[in-house]
Amino acid sequence: MSADEQVAVSVWARPPRRRRDRLALDRGQIVAEAIGLLDERGLPALTMRALATRMNVAANALYWHVASKEELIELVVDEIYGEMSPPVSDDPARWSEAVSRCGHSARDVVLRHPWVASLLVGEVGVTHLGPNLMLLTDHMLTLLRAAGFDLAEADRATKTVFTYVLGAATSEAAALNRIALAGDTEAEWLDALRPALTQITGPYPQLAALFDSLTGTDPRTTRDEQFDYGLQRVLDGLHVRLRQLAERPS
Repeated sequence: MSADEQVAVSVWARPPRRRRDRLALDRGQIVAEAIGLLDERGLPALTMRALATRMNVAANALYWHVASKEELIELVVDEIYGEMSPPVSDDPARWSEAVSRCGHSARDVVLRHPWVASLLVGEVGVTHLGPNLMLLTDHMLTLLRAAGFDLAEADRATKTVFTYVLGAATSEAAALNRIALAGDTEAEWLDALRPALTQITGPYPQLAALFDSLTGTDPRTTRDEQFDYGLQRVLDGLHVRLRQLAERPS
């Protein structure tokens, strides 16, 4: 191992090794197979040995490109960020619509890969150095600066939006993942829980009324509406802040 590799704190701090021949693996193949394994079996199933078995290669073939499981997870997380649609708009005045589309895209990606929830809220590697996340962030900063935020405000606004989006989406994905592991659909799980919820919420009139109002509704629609409500309120706050900045004496 070279001195550069010994001091590297992240997979992004060193370049990928070149393939030794045209049949050899590369990082892209490894990451794609790792995501496939995670989608099928979840985070506990991901080991370098299991991945090597899945790919029908020796474990050493993986370590040539990825030094550890931690590095692999950094690569996987950034690949997931790459599935999210960046916020772009030709009209700076419609910046919040672009941010909203990006937020919904990010949520869709997290729900498509529910195992990623724990990785996005955990501290695994230096994931913020990944090129896909940096590109996503740079698009957001560009959009918000064009709308009228200065760079510092755009950075804070970006962090605020992603804190809400990823926090809400990862909580939602974690709950859905637990339901799926139990072998139930969301509707089946709610039906089984309904008698207990009716009894538990009885002493609390507002909660009982709320639970009653949701009975018979489509749980996915309810979750969609709840997510969008929160995102739009975050954007409402940023609109107010933008007006404050515009009215502030120079």
